[in-house]
Amino acid sequence: MEISKTYEPQQIEKKWYEFWEKNEYFKPAGDPSKPPFTVLIPPPNVTGILHMGHVLNNTLQDIVVRFHRMLGEPTLWLPGVDHAGIATQNMVEKELAKEGKTRQEIGREKMLELIWKWKEEKGSHIIDQLKMLGASCDWSRLRFTMDEMLSRAVKEVFVRLYEEGLIYKGKYIINWCPRCVTALANDEVEYSEEDGNLWYIRYPLTDGSGYLVVATTRPETMLGDTAVAINPRDERYKHLVGKEVELPLTGRLIPIIEDDYVDMEFGTGCVKVTPAHDPNDFEIGQRHSLPQILIMDEQAIMNSAAGKEFVGLDRFACRKKVVELLTQQGLLEKIESYTHSVGHCYRCDTVVEPYLSDQWFVKMKPLAGPAIEVVEKEEIRFQPERWTKVYMHWMNNIRDWCISRQIWWGHRIPVYYCNSCGKMIVAKEMPSICPDCKNNSFHQDEDVLDTWFSSWLWPFSTFGWPEETKDLKRYLPTQVLITAPEIIYLWVARMIMSTLHFVHIIPFQTVLLHGTVRDEYGRKMSKSLGNSPDPIDIIDRVGADALRFSMVFGTPKGADVIFSESILETGRNFANKIWNAYRFIMMNVSEGEQLPPKEELQMELADRWIYSRLNETVRNTAEHYQNLRFNDAAQSIFQFLWDEFCSWYIELSKDRLNSNDALSRSTTLYILLDVMQTSMRLLHPIMPFITEEIWQNIKKVFNQPEESLIIAAFPSCEEKMIDPEIADDMSFMQEAITAVRNLRKELNLNPGTTISLVIRVAEERQKDLIERYATYFRRLAKVENIEVGLQLPKPKPSIAAVVRNLEIFLPLKGIIDLEAEKARLSKQVEKLEKELQSVKKKLDNPHFLANAKPEVVANEHKHFEEVHIKLSLTKELLEDLK
Repeated sequence: MEISKTYEPQQIEKKWYEFWEKNEYFKPAGDPSKPPFTVLIPPPNVTGILHMGHVLNNTLQDIVVRFHRMLGEPTLWLPGVDHAGIATQNMVEKELAKEGKTRQEIGREKMLELIWKWKEEKGSHIIDQLKMLGASCDWSRLRFTMDEMLSRAVKEVFVRLYEEGLIYKGKYIINWCPRCVTALANDEVEYSEEDGNLWYIRYPLTDGSGYLVVATTRPETMLGDTAVAINPRDERYKHLVGKEVELPLTGRLIPIIEDDYVDMEFGTGCVKVTPAHDPNDFEIGQRHSLPQILIMDEQAIMNSAAGKEFVGLDRFACRKKVVELLTQQGLLEKIESYTHSVGHCYRCDTVVEPYLSDQWFVKMKPLAGPAIEVVEKEEIRFQPERWTKVYMHWMNNIRDWCISRQIWWGHRIPVYYCNSCGKMIVAKEMPSICPDCKNNSFHQDEDVLDTWFSSWLWPFSTFGWPEETKDLKRYLPTQVLITAPEIIYLWVARMIMSTLHFVHIIPFQTVLLHGTVRDEYGRKMSKSLGNSPDPIDIIDRVGADALRFSMVFGTPKGADVIFSESILETGRNFANKIWNAYRFIMMNVSEGEQLPPKEELQMELADRWIYSRLNETVRNTAEHYQNLRFNDAAQSIFQFLWDEFCSWYIELSKDRLNSNDALSRSTTLYILLDVMQTSMRLLHPIMPFITEEIWQNIKKVFNQPEESLIIAAFPSCEEKMIDPEIADDMSFMQEAITAVRNLRKELNLNPGTTISLVIRVAEERQKDLIERYATYFRRLAKVENIEVGLQLPKPKPSIAAVVRNLEIFLPLKGIIDLEAEKARLSKQVEKLEKELQSVKKKLDNPHFLANAKPEVVANEHKHFEEVHIKLSLTKELLEDLK
C-alpha cells in the first residue's frame, strides 16, 4: 500500500468531510427505540467568522457528539445561526456609508432588503468554516433565528406573555448605546474600572445663605437636574430640607429633598438628582414626583432642554464646556481623581448612556422561580459546579428585561396601533379591524425585539413549537449544552426559564461552561489587541485535527485555554507520530496477508501487556468522555499511543516482524493492527480526520464490519485482559532497560556499540523473566550478552544501576579507554571541587547572607546541593574505574 511519508492533513480532511456528508452520517441514526442524544449549538452570529473561542466551543461539542454517536445512540447536533440584530445592521450600514447613504435615506423596506441580500451572500461563511473544523452537525436541520418557523414561535411567546401580564410597556431609564442608537439589556453592558474625575460643584441657596456642594462624575447631566437630595439621617443638612437652590448655568430653581438612597459618605453627602439620565435618580424622582428633563437625543447630542449654549454638542464636548463655565463663574470648588466602573456596549464598546425612553419589558421574577427550583433539585447541573452559585445569585436578584431595540433588523414587535383612535393591539398578525372605532388602518410598532428574545426560545422553537411536532417530543430535553460562561445570564438562564414556562420541561440536563481562550500573557483574545490568530490559517498549516487536539490536550475541564503557537506543536507532533506508526505497520503487511484468529495468537509478555494497557485506556477514556473531561481523555490516549505503543511495543515488534517464525510474526502483526484500529476508535472524537483515514486502510486488512469510523462502535473494555501481574512484570523490564540506557548515556557510548550485562537478581522469578525476554534488552538497549544470577560478583571495572531489588552491572573493559576515562573523570572531580568550594565560601560569608535577596541565597544553596551530588556521583564512577 502506497502511504505518503509525511501526514498531509489538507487533502485527507477535505476528503473525509465530504464522505461523511454525502453518506448522511451526521443525521440521527441507530436504534430508534434508544433514547436520543441531543446537543444544541450556541448559534454563532450570521456576521461571524471562526475565531479561537469558536474552535474551543465547537471542538468540545463535536467530541461529545461523536462519542455518543459511536455508542450507537441516535445522535443529533442541531446547528443554527443567530441574526445578530445590532451587529448585522451595523455591518450593512457601514457598507451603505461607503456610498454616502444612510438607512434613514433609503427607508426601512430597502434597508431590510439589503440585509437579507447580505445574509444570503455572506451569512454561510461561519458554517463553511465550522465544517473545516470538523463539526458533525446535522446540516439538513440548519436553523436561522429569522426563519419563518422560529419567527412564529417569537410572536406566539410575545403575545402569550403579554396576555399573562408578563410583558409591559413603560417609560423607564434603560442602558442606551448612542453609537448603535438602541436600548441594551443590563446584561449586554460590559463594565470596566476607569480613571476619571469627581467634580465638586456649588449650588447656591436661593435665600442667599450660601451654597451646597454636590460631587458628580458626569457634570454634563447637571443640566437635567430637578432636585438635590440628602439622607434623612444626615444632621449636617437637615435644616435645609424644603429650601431651594439655583441650578448653575440654567437659572432653574430646584428643591432640596431627603431620600434614604443617598450615601452620606460619597462626596459631600449631597447628591444631584437627574431622573432622565440616571437609573437611581429615576427611582428617587418616582418617589418624589420630580420632573424628568431629557437633555440629550438618541445620539447623545445635547438638545434644547440643555440650554442654548449647549445645543448640538455631544455629551463629552458638553462636559468640557460645563466645566469651563462653572470655573469662570467660581462655581467649581475642586476636582478629584476618581476610579469608577463605566459601562460599555458589548457590541461596539461605546460608553453606555442611561436614558429615559419608552421600552418593552419582560417581568422576570415569575419566570425565575421554576428555573431556580430545577437547579436546586439538580435536574439541571452546571459543570464545573462553581457556576451553580453564579447562576443562583443572578436568578435570585433578577431584574426585568428590556426587550425592545431601536433598530430595523430583527423580529418586529407584534404590536399594532389603530391609525384612527390610537388603540394598541398585541397580536401575532396585523388586525383587520379596530375593536373600539372599527377602523381598518393600523401601523406596527417601529421597534424590534432584542436578539436574545429569539435565541432564548432556541431549545423548542428549533423543533417546531408551538406545534406538537415529532421532533419536539423526541429530542427535548437535550442532554448537554456546551457554552461560554459570559452568556450564562444572556442565554443559558433565559432558555431554562422560557422552556419551563412554555413547554413545561427542562431544556437540557447538563450545562458545561468552558473557559476563555487567552494568549500566553493571560489576555483574552480579541481583534482589538491583535492577539487572536485566524483558525483557518492554522488549519491550512497544521490541520484541523492538530488544532483540535492542541486546544483540548492542555485544558482541564472549565479552565481557560492558554494559546500560543507552541501548543500547536503538541497536536502536530502527535499527528505525525500516529501517522509514522500507521505507516510502519502497513509497510509490514503483505498483499493478501492472512491473519490468525485472536484465540490462536502466540502471545508473550509484551503482547499481554499492551492488551492490558489498551483495555485500561479504553475504560479510562470512556469514563472521561462520559464525564466531559475531554483533556483527561486526550492525555490518556496520548500517553498510551506515544509512551507505550510507539515507544515500547512497536520497537519490540521489529525483530518479531522479521522473524522466521510465521506464527510469531503474524501474532505481532495482528496485535499491531488491532491496537491501532482500536486506538483510532478511542481518538476519533478528538481527531476525526486522521483516525478515519488510518482506520479505513486498516479495515481493508483487518476486516472491520462498519462502513466508516464515524459510525463504528466505541471500544468496550475487556476486563479479563487487564492483568496487574503482567503490567508489573513489563514495568520491571522497562525499568531495567531504562536503567541500562542511562548507563550508556553516562559513558556517552555510540548508539551502535553493543554491550554485555551482569545482572544480580534477588529472586529466581526475576532471573527467569530476564532470560526469557533477553531479546527486549538486545532490541532496546543494544545488549549482546546477559549473565543473570542470584549471587553473581560485581565485575571490575564496571558501573552499576539499582532497579527495585536487583543490581545491573555494565562491564567497561573493551568498550571504553579506561585510562583516558579515568583522566577525564579526575579532571571533572577537580573542577567540581573548586566550584563547590567557591559556592561554600559565599554561603559561609555573613555579609552575603545578610545583604543578598532571599531568592539569591536560596539559589546558591540549591547550586551547592546540585554540585555536591554531581561531585559524589563522579567520584563513585571514578572509584568504579579504579
